[in-house]
Amino acid sequence: MTITLNHTIVPCFDKQASAELYCRLFGFEYLGKFSHFIVVRVNDTLSLDFDSREKFEPHHYAFKVSEQEFDEIFARLQAEKLKYGSGPAEAENMMINHNYGGRGVYFRDPNGHLLELLTTDYEMPPQ
Repeated sequence: MTITLNHTIVPCFDKQASAELYCRLFGFEYLGKFSHFIVVRVNDTLSLDFDSREKFEPHHYAFKVSEQEFDEIFARLQAEKLKYGSGPAEAENMMINHNYGGRGVYFRDPNGHLLELLTTDYEMPPQ
């Protein structure tokens, strides 16, 4: 059996607003309430379970997308008027990167989570 990541919890200040934003930006499927979470389906094997909390540390979520998906999501990101940038330390320089022959962009959601879109996998140095 291949091991897959089934779900992860996304802590946020407002689980409903956060889940709706991710669905608008990424085109994820809104599944709704499950227990005290708001669940969003990313793909056939992964869901994001949004959970309202008063305090939490921001996380980093990276999504590999096709070139066409990048264009579509990037257009929605701009329509939402969210600041974006070319790297994790430059998440607001209003530029994208072209690392490893692809495209990438970073931006923060209203909870402070650093989100990343990339069209090409990172090239890991040989060990």
